[in-house]
Amino acid sequence: MKYILRINMNDRSYRFEDVPEKYKLLGGRGLTSNIVYDEVVPTVHPLGPNNKIVFAPGIVTGTNASTSGRISVGAKSPLTGTIKESNAGSSFPQDLARMGIKAIVIEGYQQDDKYWLIYIKWNKEKGMPSVEFLPADEYVGRGLYDVFPELHERFGKHISISGVGIAGERRYLNSGIVFNDIDGRPSRYSGRGGLGSVLASKGVKFIVTDRSGAPRVPLADPALFEKGRKKLVDALREHPITKPGGGLNALGTAVLVNIINEVGGLPTRNFRSGRFEGAAKISGEAMAQMIKERGGGRMGHPCHPGCIIQCSNIIPNPDGSEHVSVIEYETTWAFGANCGIDDLDVIAELTRLSNDYGLDTIEMGGTIAIAMEAGLLEFGDGQKAIELMHEVGKGTPLGRILGSGAATAGKVFGVIRVPGVKGQNMPAYEPRAIKGIGVTYATTTMGADHTAGYTIAPEALSSGGQVDPLAVEGKGDLSRAFQATTAFIDSTGHCLFIAFAILDIPTGFEGVMEECNGVLGTNWTVEDAPKIGAEILKVERKFNEAAGFTKAHDRLPEFMYYEKLPPHNVTFDVPDEELDSVFEKM
Repeated sequence: MKYILRINMNDRSYRFEDVPEKYKLLGGRGLTSNIVYDEVVPTVHPLGPNNKIVFAPGIVTGTNASTSGRISVGAKSPLTGTIKESNAGSSFPQDLARMGIKAIVIEGYQQDDKYWLIYIKWNKEKGMPSVEFLPADEYVGRGLYDVFPELHERFGKHISISGVGIAGERRYLNSGIVFNDIDGRPSRYSGRGGLGSVLASKGVKFIVTDRSGAPRVPLADPALFEKGRKKLVDALREHPITKPGGGLNALGTAVLVNIINEVGGLPTRNFRSGRFEGAAKISGEAMAQMIKERGGGRMGHPCHPGCIIQCSNIIPNPDGSEHVSVIEYETTWAFGANCGIDDLDVIAELTRLSNDYGLDTIEMGGTIAIAMEAGLLEFGDGQKAIELMHEVGKGTPLGRILGSGAATAGKVFGVIRVPGVKGQNMPAYEPRAIKGIGVTYATTTMGADHTAGYTIAPEALSSGGQVDPLAVEGKGDLSRAFQATTAFIDSTGHCLFIAFAILDIPTGFEGVMEECNGVLGTNWTVEDAPKIGAEILKVERKFNEAAGFTKAHDRLPEFMYYEKLPPHNVTFDVPDEELDSVFEKM
């Protein structure tokens, strides 16, 4: 990829820069984190004029590598105060890569109340992208389900879209950045960390891309790339979790609901228990059955072109018409088990409202659970939960509190039991019952984040080995290995779900490295992946340390050290020394 596109919203100017030598082998998370580290002072206000937000496709994004349509978005997070990378699957990063854009760096600040749409399209005559700034005030204050069809009508069905909803406009700490799915819906999110508010603070409402006529991504070694691509495809088609008709394809990511519930690690009613009696009603199996009975919707839906795992879904209304896409595992948990709700129709509506407003479903579900903990509504009260979501959408004082995330809501409501780290609510795995993921939650540079080091693979799914989830010993080493490898995968542009196949099928991992070598002209081996990832983590760690974070912040909330979690009646008993070892040994 040829360019870094630098956009200054102070005067709505832009320029294409040559990619510096130090960035040429980076992509995705590796690139966003390095640019943020190099250009953002760690102590700046995340919503102030000196923060920057970076969009970067992965190393192999835009090629025909399977499952490679991921975009990384990086900035200093207003939710956590740390460096942040959040990614999503969409055609948007494929557009950027095909147009030769290695990264977009947006800087400057909203000078007035106006919002803008940045239109990036391929200029066939000049053989490079062009950029145009268009007024976007007509889209402000409206739901994304209303606006996206208008954007497609205006610019064409073939475009890709990124932007923010009303949550970003209001600077909610829980605002995500939306991307279109394969059918044009506003349903794919870089949700975590409040990055939507950072983009909105720049005065950017949408970024629209049109790659029509753009050339293919150039390959340094086409034969090697194709060799690696085939190896990875074969591995994905062979592994029981990722193969066509396999767990993720047939039942979506919510295939995990019953599995994690059986392990005793499905956080229930604001992390009061590890098992939910209504788990079967909100599982992937239940979604598949609902689709079959109602005669609408779909399992096995791809979030971006070129994905063969296809773990997304379309959930129907009782009459078979479309209700929402997509209900992920983390979403059905957040609005379901964590809130004591076992009604898929309620969960679908809460998900649709999150998509429409521009909210992260994990943080939003966690925040509603905090409201339940505080007594604003009862656990299990789905209709009241929907009412609270409307408060968020309307921007009432209560809605603004809820839109600020679980940690802020917990402080306002005087709740002690807030299950978060560095200001970010935990996802759908109980760290007292699955200790390795607890180490990841505590130590990751991103705040509590399962995708940063998914030890669930060996601890609950026997992928990449089999590890006792309740054991303490060795969990620092386990988390470190997963965090480092994940940072590399996040840089390739591949979906994290390739990890199941490449952990268990060595030729699949070889294929990933050969794909990267085929694009970059490098000679990386499988052994290089965690080393490259570790260097990314070190950069992120240095940013956080300069922002004021210490080892004391790498801890789980206090109640998890003394409250025993049913059904195993365990606490989080991983020693501080084990937590500290994650980065001390890196």
